Amino acid sequence: MNHEKERSSFSGSIGFVLAAAGSAVGLGNLWRFPYLAAKDGGGLFLVVYLILVLTFGFTLLMSEVGIGRKTKQSSLTAYGALGGRKWNWLGYVSTIVPFFILPYYAVIGGWVLKYAVVFITGQGAAAADDEFFGGFITSQFQPIIFNFLFLGATVFVVYRGVNKGIEALSKVLMPILLIMILGISVFALTVQGDADTGGRTGIDGLLVYIIPSFEGLTFRGFCYIVMDAMGQLFYSISVAMGIMVTYASYFNDKENLVKSVNRIEFFDTLVAFLAGVMIIPVVFVFMGREGMSAAGPGLMFVAIPKVFAQMGTIGTIVGIVFFIMVIMAALTSCVSILEAVVAGLIDKFGISRKKATIIEGSIAMALGIIVCLGYNIFYFEKTLPNGATAQILDMFDYATNNVLMPVVAIGTCLLVGWAVKPKTIIDEATKNGEFFGRKTLYIVMVKFITPILLAFLLLSAFGLI
Repeated sequence: MNHEKERSSFSGSIGFVLAAAGSAVGLGNLWRFPYLAAKDGGGLFLVVYLILVLTFGFTLLMSEVGIGRKTKQSSLTAYGALGGRKWNWLGYVSTIVPFFILPYYAVIGGWVLKYAVVFITGQGAAAADDEFFGGFITSQFQPIIFNFLFLGATVFVVYRGVNKGIEALSKVLMPILLIMILGISVFALTVQGDADTGGRTGIDGLLVYIIPSFEGLTFRGFCYIVMDAMGQLFYSISVAMGIMVTYASYFNDKENLVKSVNRIEFFDTLVAFLAGVMIIPVVFVFMGREGMSAAGPGLMFVAIPKVFAQMGTIGTIVGIVFFIMVIMAALTSCVSILEAVVAGLIDKFGISRKKATIIEGSIAMALGIIVCLGYNIFYFEKTLPNGATAQILDMFDYATNNVLMPVVAIGTCLLVGWAVKPKTIIDEATKNGEFFGRKTLYIVMVKFITPILLAFLLLSAFGLI
């Protein structure tokens, strides 16, 4: 089967960058980044994160994009194509990751859709109630219906293909998303508290976010911050889940690969930073430092609706824009997760895109129903090796993000750094005579520093550090 003829490609570097950035800019940026920044000393977390983006993140992103474009195959078959049969296992693991992320990501996408509907229909005040979120996710049918709608939209886009589906969606949604994020960020800085909230302002919240706090910082505490920032980078730049390898396989040989990777880094870091500007100041104004410590879903679905409710009428309007924006971010990411699996099925088994999309979409829906029922019929609590308490959704998340993704990333570093050598990726990136500015850094990072950092991340996931 000739992959060159069969394979679609993005129309240009803009299409590739927007699709890749659309994948990278997802729920991880919008709810995990602000929470971690608030927890880890604001500006200190930002500085650590930025250094890691330019070194650790760049290394993984460059490696995956290089592998994808060089082999012109999705991650399921690309690793074996590059390193030989003994690297096939890495392709399998990298495809298991999106296979297990898709069902629960679409469930959370369904939650966002529910909140958007609540705000659009003028019920925003009800969403601010402490019991609202818990009441919704523990109900039997509603989460399944919203999951079905969100996953259906995802399947529709991937079914349409690379150009008419993924690229067309990204070119429309990403600019709108950026404008919305900028708009809400500017608005967040103008928010003023009253006497009840101690007269705090949005600017005060911004300063808490961007000024590094070294209060009570220990070496151990600093190591935790580094681990948090590294874990966030996985979420943030879509590495170690087969997505960047797959998207890069549709990337034209004539385009500048180094420049495109730099643009994805920039776009993603900008959105992650702005997510903090958008969320931390308003939560700080109305709820103080305590409100900023709400984790993950709690921040998005409990703390933020409360803030919007306290704003009155303008809060409803901002709430509508906010949740529509989050749907867009979640949809572009969910599309990329589905595409990583679908492309693997097409490359490995030679089946049509339409058939592959329907098969994988159906499996994700079935698993998604189990995830939804994990909050009612199948409810249980289990303590994970890292000490967290988990239900079904959290167990999916832990297995993919804390265990399998570091394994894929370590495997990628060993393949590129030691088996086929960094020169393979560097040659791919510079084959049209492009300049590779961080070449020495890349070689040192991929061979030595990145695998060591990843090993620490994996050990901390197992509760061993």
